[in-house]
Amino acid sequence: MELVDFRIFKLEEGIVHEGVYGINVAKVNEIIRLPKLTELPGVPDYVEGIFDLRGVVIPIINLSKWMGIEVPKNKKIKPRVIIAEFNNILIGFVVHEAKRIRRISWKDIEPAHFSSNYGNMDRNKITGITRIENDQVLLVLDLESIVQELGFYQPEVSSDKKQKRFGGMALVLDDSSIARKIVRETLERMGFKVVEAIDGEAGLQKLESLYENYGDKLQEELKIIVSDVEMPQMDGFHFASKVKEDKRFAKIPIIFSSSISDKFSTLRGKEAGGEAYLVKFDANVFYEEIERVLKKRSEA
Repeated sequence: MELVDFRIFKLEEGIVHEGVYGINVAKVNEIIRLPKLTELPGVPDYVEGIFDLRGVVIPIINLSKWMGIEVPKNKKIKPRVIIAEFNNILIGFVVHEAKRIRRISWKDIEPAHFSSNYGNMDRNKITGITRIENDQVLLVLDLESIVQELGFYQPEVSSDKKQKRFGGMALVLDDSSIARKIVRETLERMGFKVVEAIDGEAGLQKLESLYENYGDKLQEELKIIVSDVEMPQMDGFHFASKVKEDKRFAKIPIIFSSSISDKFSTLRGKEAGGEAYLVKFDANVFYEEIERVLKKRSEA
């Protein structure tokens, strides 16, 4: 994948440190200079305000304040605003410097494991790490969590429709424990027995394990796979491609559930063998897509 490499400077024990961070290019609409903002009353201090971008009102988040770090006052900073899109919602993030675009293999992105908190951020705010030149570590931030914290986006987890009960198993892949919980509980309400994996590699290992138990009957037992796209080690697209290339698993339908809302990712999802690509989690839409995909499979 391609990452926008951006920097946040912090002062710690009198020393200036340069934090290296990244966000998936697929989530970035553009990078601009800091515009004139309109302040909002009664919001957290890291919400700098809002501004109008070609007719769209966009909230601006100061990342250094959100991260709870002390910014060096004597450091010359060239602030930029990264306009990102999650779940069809536009939001701007103030960073100290936008450096470059990096092309990094998913297998080189490792899950983030920290023995203690990183500043005021807990480990769930960092989705992955990778090493770059000079042995520096680039952290991939979970910027979507800000969107949820501020209430700009809340997944619609309840359904107002009378649902048909399904049977069999469902495999859920997502590196976010919160996202996995939402999908798992929704599938369980539909009647599925849910198996979970934290990324594409773990998903393939889970399929191998299930095949050892069920053999050629696995494609009858495992009714659906629901996969995130952004995951360390192996992303959802590569996972889906490998599943579809393996005749033991090829007939199991795959649905992508992701916050990436660009048209290119939707197209890639179809090319990888996905039956559907869902952006904003809505229990009603989720159920309808599951029902549609399973009906299509039964008629094939």
